[in-house]
Amino acid sequence: MEENSNASNVARAIVAALDWSSSPDARKAAVSYLESIKAGDIRVLASTSLLLVKKDWSSEIRLHAFKMLQHLVRLRWEELNSTERRNFANLAVDLMSEIANPCEEWALKSQTAALVAEIVRREGLNLWQDLLPSLVSLSNNGPIQAELVAMMLRWLPEDITVHNEDLEGDRRRLLLRGLTQSLSEIFPMLYTFLERHFGAALNEVGRQKLDAAKQHAATVTATLNAVNAYAEWAPLSDLAKYGIIHGCGFLLSSPDFRLHACEFFKLVSSRKRSVDSSSSEFDSAMSNIFQILMNVSRDFLYKSTSSGVVIDESEYEFAEYICESMVSLGSSNLQCITGDSTILSHYLQQMLGYFQHVKLTLHYQSLPFWLVLMRDLVSKPKIVGPAAADGSIDNNPSSGSGQVDNEKRKLLSFINDDICGTMLDVCFQRLIKREKVLPGTSFSLGPLELWSDDFEGKGEFSQYRSRLLELARFVASDKPLVAAIKVSERIATIIKSLLISPISAQDIAVMESMPMALENIASVVFDGSNEYLGGSSETQLALCRIFEGLLHQLLSLKWTEPALVEVLGHYLDALGIFLKYFPEGVGSVISKLFELLNSLPFVVKDPRTSGARYARLQICTSFVRLAKSAEKSLLPHMKGIADTMDYLQREGHLLRAEHNILGEAFLVMASVAGVQQQQEVLAWLLEPLSKQWVQRALKRSGIRKGSLNSQNSSTGSSTPLHPMASHLSWMLPPLLKLLRAIHFLWSPPVSQSLPGEIKAAMIMSEVEQTSLLGEVNPKLSKSVLGSIDGCQIDTNKEYAESHETDIRNWLKCIRDSGYNVLGLSATIGDSFFKCLDISSVALALVENIQSMEFRHIRQLIHSVLIPLVKFCPSDLWEEWLEKLLHPLFIHSQQALSCSWSCLLREGRARVPDVHAILSGSDLKVEVMEEKLLRDLTREIGALLAVLASPGLNTGLPSLEQFGHFSRGNMSSLKDLDAFASTSMVGFLLKHKGLALPLSQINLEAFTWTDGEAVTKFSSFCGVVVLLAISSSNVELREFVAKDLFYAIIQGLALESNAFVSADLVGLCREIFVYLSDRDPSPRQVLLSLPCITPNDLLAFEEALAKTSSPKEQKQHMKSLLLLATGNKLKALAAQKSMNVITNVSTKPRSMVNAPEPRIEEGESVGLAAIL
Repeated sequence: MEENSNASNVARAIVAALDWSSSPDARKAAVSYLESIKAGDIRVLASTSLLLVKKDWSSEIRLHAFKMLQHLVRLRWEELNSTERRNFANLAVDLMSEIANPCEEWALKSQTAALVAEIVRREGLNLWQDLLPSLVSLSNNGPIQAELVAMMLRWLPEDITVHNEDLEGDRRRLLLRGLTQSLSEIFPMLYTFLERHFGAALNEVGRQKLDAAKQHAATVTATLNAVNAYAEWAPLSDLAKYGIIHGCGFLLSSPDFRLHACEFFKLVSSRKRSVDSSSSEFDSAMSNIFQILMNVSRDFLYKSTSSGVVIDESEYEFAEYICESMVSLGSSNLQCITGDSTILSHYLQQMLGYFQHVKLTLHYQSLPFWLVLMRDLVSKPKIVGPAAADGSIDNNPSSGSGQVDNEKRKLLSFINDDICGTMLDVCFQRLIKREKVLPGTSFSLGPLELWSDDFEGKGEFSQYRSRLLELARFVASDKPLVAAIKVSERIATIIKSLLISPISAQDIAVMESMPMALENIASVVFDGSNEYLGGSSETQLALCRIFEGLLHQLLSLKWTEPALVEVLGHYLDALGIFLKYFPEGVGSVISKLFELLNSLPFVVKDPRTSGARYARLQICTSFVRLAKSAEKSLLPHMKGIADTMDYLQREGHLLRAEHNILGEAFLVMASVAGVQQQQEVLAWLLEPLSKQWVQRALKRSGIRKGSLNSQNSSTGSSTPLHPMASHLSWMLPPLLKLLRAIHFLWSPPVSQSLPGEIKAAMIMSEVEQTSLLGEVNPKLSKSVLGSIDGCQIDTNKEYAESHETDIRNWLKCIRDSGYNVLGLSATIGDSFFKCLDISSVALALVENIQSMEFRHIRQLIHSVLIPLVKFCPSDLWEEWLEKLLHPLFIHSQQALSCSWSCLLREGRARVPDVHAILSGSDLKVEVMEEKLLRDLTREIGALLAVLASPGLNTGLPSLEQFGHFSRGNMSSLKDLDAFASTSMVGFLLKHKGLALPLSQINLEAFTWTDGEAVTKFSSFCGVVVLLAISSSNVELREFVAKDLFYAIIQGLALESNAFVSADLVGLCREIFVYLSDRDPSPRQVLLSLPCITPNDLLAFEEALAKTSSPKEQKQHMKSLLLLATGNKLKALAAQKSMNVITNVSTKPRSMVNAPEPRIEEGESVGLAAIL
């Protein structure tokens, strides 16, 4: 009677917890009651849950009851005695029999199977052997029973295939060993299920008994899901021996099951031969897999290239899966078929067929294979042994390196000119997005399906394009002549098409797609190490003729349209590496670039010439690219370039932004010539600016007496000064005054008296707001870069900039460039810190920090303060860092604490940046506020991570030096002052004014729901903990042992900290292991947790004493924290894998494996465009 009463109460609680129409208090009370049942008497939990899984209850109650049973098995199994555990297992198997009913929901069946599998994993293989006969008998009763057994078999290896930190290594190894020994029983059963129920499904369809056919089909699907759970780890020989490979291969011909079968081949195709496996058995099985997949590929590729044959989307999806498995095969196991030239040749042709397929998805799937193959083939072999007497490398086939080289040579012989040419053709054709080439353009691409932003799951176009260019480089390395011919012919064809018909924007887009390809191929062919550049071979002469011919063709073009001029400049600078080795053409290229520059109209502010202004900047940027790639070939032309610049400037035909970019080109050229030349160029470039700059600055503003003389005299020292070092003394003081004035604008006394136009300009622009909201932000017009000397700024849609926009752009440019100049100057080191007075720096940067907006504080930290901290000499820490960091830490602690408190309590952060924004919905303002708060929080965390970096804390010992600390080892501890000169964190903690706000920020950060920020803060806390262990400072030790320890445990209660939970548990372990014998607080903190007993703590300490492994100690700490909090630490609970079985094993496919560096022209100019 009592059991029924408990069951009714739990059922009502489940309904209330899941009913969103209930009040929050009612749901909270229901959840609390269910948690109390799960944590209460285990026998009540078991009996109640077993009652609630019966058919008398609703599906939602039954599902929740199954999860409660799984919770019992997963976390409380050891509390039952052996008899109870065996009885529980039998009841679970009986549940499988009861639920094997066509009327039962699939989710309930899956939860039943998952429960039995969890019991077997917990109890071990002895139980499996006892249950096997009854499971076999159950599966013979019908398709539904077989489906349940297949589901259970699918869940058995879950702890092998899914990483689970809670599973001890020994238990995992025992499970793996036991399951491996049982494969001889499991695999025949699975093969029988496939054979029996696939045939039965076909028979039932033939007899028009569709319901029965669906039941058999469901069993086949469940069996394939089970097979896939073993495909990643079971011996390949067993998969072949027991017919699993054959069965899945047969099902590739079935439209209903082929995608599930594809998943199996995807998993086994990436398997690699293990050291202890039989190579012949493995190679034989893999060769069989090659044959199966190649047969399917052959049929599809033939069908897709046949005229008049219509292929639907399901066929293409299937082909995509097959191609994915073919890529895995070739990338991991190509050696299994290299001994058969026929199979290898057919395989490569099929992969080429996928690569050149008109369907983007198939082409993209095959791209990784060709990248891996070509990268491996063109990579230089490593010399693992001494060279032979004649200097040659050992190519003995019996040696490891020789065998690899022979395999490479054999594979290279199959990668002939035709294959390489086809790959390059495809790469060149696909270097453009579909949106830029519309039907009807003069340069037709046929039915080729180009990249489009409409396609999902492929990442950024720039990442895709970078892979195409990487492949082109590999091909050029192997076949330089083929690559040179192909790229030259492609460009010539495009130019010809543009010359014979009216030019459209789409035609220009095709033209724009090739400069990067030309640059990448030229950089490989003329990289200096290529064998074809040595001597005067016919190949070298042919390469020279090809590129010289292309250069002459480009120089002969008489384009004056801004877009075409810009593209032509890109083609010319792409040949810079060619000009490095063949300098005869440098003069012509320079003359052509100046010709292009002068062909463009020169009007500072005219919307009609916006494209021309941008094109002029890009031509100047081409000089920078050319200087960087052609190197010494440009040195004889420096005077001519300088004279032309002077002439254009005298005539008023060179904007300041253009002059600056050409100056960057000069600096690049001078860097090749040497330090002396670089200093002379800098003096020449900066002399006019220094006169204007200094005249407007207050005399000796912020300059330390005698600093200029000390700068000049120091050039005689053994260490050469940075070329910019002698210029800092006149550059920085006026800049600091200017930045101080900018910061003053936001202080209340000043901001309240400003005209409305300036106040409006100080508010965030629409572009910044859009970026914060994560909305689509259309790229700014190219005219933007010409508006104010090339600074990236905001503009309105009509290009007619209002006075307000001009002011906003000016403020932004001064702040951006000023911060960047200061940060970069700080990287010079001593010269920077010794030429400035810290008082002037502090006044400029942090005097008005309390009035600064979050976005500006974040920018100040990122661009200025982090470089200052990194490069400040340790003997100047006292003088510089306290004055800069103290105001920052005080204000940041107060501002972050207030904003986070508002966000967590009211749901709105209330940051200063958006107070003046009136437009937009309240929701958008709230989103912007939260984004600004998180950005600043993470930047503060980044600063603390830098402060805690090893390079700034060289004087700290490692934990390994302490071993197991005891009270008797106090003599080795040092005073905190001993670390202040060799540890940045030690220096900060020594100064109370810095330590107090820092400590408060770190304690509060663990309660903020930002796991990314906590990752950064935890690294700083790690050094604080190490200092508490290493030093004798009582105050620091008490703070770490009590306040920090408790704060970290609080942080583990937030699910947002799940991915940093391992680090936080590690900190808890360090605090307890190394400080609990010196301070009672760690034990007191643990005993204050709600669900811990003194015996639990004693058992924990005994477990710690038995092992010196930090990993095992962390696991003990994690288990104790979960126990002590009643499993309430969501950061730890979030790591536990939950049993969620789905009827479709296929996963969403992402076309991007990993982010790569962008290779994109973008909107940048000058050095920023190429760095």
